Formats: sequence, structure tokens, C-alpha cells
Amino acid sequence: MSVVSSVLVPYASYLRVYEPLVAFQEPERSHWARYAGRPGRPTAQDELRRSLADLVPTPPVAVPERESGDAFVAEIDGVVCVCPWRTRMRGWLALEELEGLFPANVLDVVLPPVVRAQAAADHERWAERNPDARPWIRTTVWHVPVRWFVLFTDEEREYVAAGDGDGRPLLRYRTPMVQARRRLARALRTLRETVDEGPLTEGLVDVGRWLEEFNPKALVELDYGGLVHALSGELLAADRSAADVAEGIAALRDGDGDAAGVAYGRLVERWSAVRERRSAN
Repeated sequence: MSVVSSVLVPYASYLRVYEPLVAFQEPERSHWARYAGRPGRPTAQDELRRSLADLVPTPPVAVPERESGDAFVAEIDGVVCVCPWRTRMRGWLALEELEGLFPANVLDVVLPPVVRAQAAADHERWAERNPDARPWIRTTVWHVPVRWFVLFTDEEREYVAAGDGDGRPLLRYRTPMVQARRRLARALRTLRETVDEGPLTEGLVDVGRWLEEFNPKALVELDYGGLVHALSGELLAADRSAADVAEGIAALRDGDGDAAGVAYGRLVERWSAVRERRSAN
């Protein structure tokens, strides 16, 4: 996560999984139980600040030297669930994606080749010792992947305008794991029956495999994160992307390609403003 945060944030969105404490083995389960009861736990803004601070040293820190012991905490129907940050693991995963996002000369300035090479070597050694490790958080920049919206319905949308609550805008969706898996499976079946295999189908398969790694009683969250700063309050309030995706898939299921195209067109138009800002940067 350090690499992504340092270079690209604040315009990042997140797909998170919160698992109940029973999903963790000891001694980690006891650690998270104590952690969840602590007052003043770090927030997403704190995680961002820590990652940005990694740019200060010379050379910059590509990936934290130690894994984070922090997590996001949520309570669902009286059950405490946690989403470990796993900042070091996410930093390594982000590092693998950077070469496709930046010209070589820009990347070499931000993160010199020797720094990237050392981080890659550390990751390789770590992965050999932890072959089954997976992140609880997925991150993308400058957009929300269509495949993420498939997991949610418009009724699960939560929007807080700037100035309300703690003053920061928020747009997120939350749903039980069982619902997320069911919606994904149904959408995947519809796509395979109506359209050729493509990026959306492949993306859904990838997300589905990831979700299968977690406890069935977990919570899945889509958080617009820093993207709320790339969209106006008017656009955020009117954003119904999950509803558009659901409408488009339902239209395909009913054999109405025109209606599916209309729903997809609204989605494309809504996110064009964000793509334009990415190009400007």
C-alpha cells in the first residue's frame, strides 16, 4: 500500500473484507480482540499519512520494513469484524503494478531502480515462506472497477455529503459476504450466456476467487476513498453506479441489449470526469 499511497493517492478506491474474530487463528485472534477494544484506533486518513511519509527519506521507502498491526474494525449484528491493513503485503503487490502505470523515467525518479529491486527481492523471499497469504484490501486508482459494483445493490449505498458527520464526504457500500458471492455468481452466469468472454468476465472470476478465501460470515465493503475528492458533491449525490450495473446485467438476462447499453452509457458518462482528471495529471 505504501507505493500506491505515496504516488497515486488520494484518488484511490478500496474493496475491503471484514472477517469475524473466529476466522483468525491464535495468537492473531486475541490480538484483534484487544485491538478492537482500544479507543482512538488509526483511521484510513492515518494510514494514508503514514504511507505519504515514506516519500520523505532519501531514498524513499518503497514498502514498509515491518507488517502493520492495524486494522479497520466494524460491528455487524453485534459481531466484531476486522479488516487487517497488511500494508507491507499491499505495498509489494502495488509495486508489481507500477511499471504499467508510469513512464520509466518518471518511475525511476519516484522510486529508483535499486529501491524497487530490493523490494522485489524481499517480496520473493517472503512469498516463499507465506504461499497462502492474501490481502483483505484491494485498491484501484482514479476509478471503481465495474466488477466491484456487481457485489452490491443501490439499497446498500451510504452517502455522507461534505460538511456532514466529521466534515469529510463519504460514499461506500456494504453487504454480507453471502450476498456478494451470490450476486457475483449470478452476474457471471448471465455474462457467459449473453456476451463473449472479456475483461469484465475475467475480472469477476478473479474477484470471486478472492472472496472464496474468506469466512462466509464476513462483510464486504466498497469505499470510494479518495475518489470523493475527484468528484463534485453534485456528482457524488447523483452517483448510482451499482444500480446502473445491476440494471445492465438484468437487461442482458432479459435479452434487452439496448437497455443494457443505456445503463452502461450512464456509467461511462458518470466516470468520464474522473478519467479526464487522471489524464490531466
